[in-house]
Amino acid sequence: MNADVALMMALPNESKGLFEQAGIEVHYSGIGKINAAFKAFEVIQKTGCKTLINLGSAGSSHFNTHSLVEVTTFVQRDMDVSPLGFAVGVTPMDEHLPAEIHTPAYFEYLPKGICGTGDSFETGVPKVHCNLVDMEGYALAKVCQKLGVRLISVKYITDGADDTAHLDWEDNLLIGAQKLLALYQANIANFSQM
Repeated sequence: MNADVALMMALPNESKGLFEQAGIEVHYSGIGKINAAFKAFEVIQKTGCKTLINLGSAGSSHFNTHSLVEVTTFVQRDMDVSPLGFAVGVTPMDEHLPAEIHTPAYFEYLPKGICGTGDSFETGVPKVHCNLVDMEGYALAKVCQKLGVRLISVKYITDGADDTAHLDWEDNLLIGAQKLLALYQANIANFSQM
């Protein structure tokens, strides 16, 4: 694998060991925005990668369960300073990056998503406009933008982000790992040439 490319997932549960069995190095961030931001910074500094690939799971009431979705817009669904007059999702006094972080599309054939990231397992309707939810994506996008690293993010939809989401998430992780591994292996040569 080209040292210019690094692969990050939140949890070993999302890879089910399949990536490691295939000889693919995965950097695991842990759950949540702080863990994701710290690990992304650490990986970029240690590897010098120019592209960070984020594969993982997400919930959505918009996309069908078992779909692969490329994320091209990231928002924070739990940043709420509205009592001070800021729109939900806006980080006050953060002039360097807008509330929405956009990344270029890579996979022409995958549907494109707006990922609402927050430090909660979403089972309802987020306060910001998004069509899938996770717990790490926005943090990864912000670190990558600040450090000038390209982010490619593809999420496997495990659940409907509803009241059975916690059960569906666990049940569907193996199928997700298989689909994400196939996607990664089919494109590894292209990633290495970036």
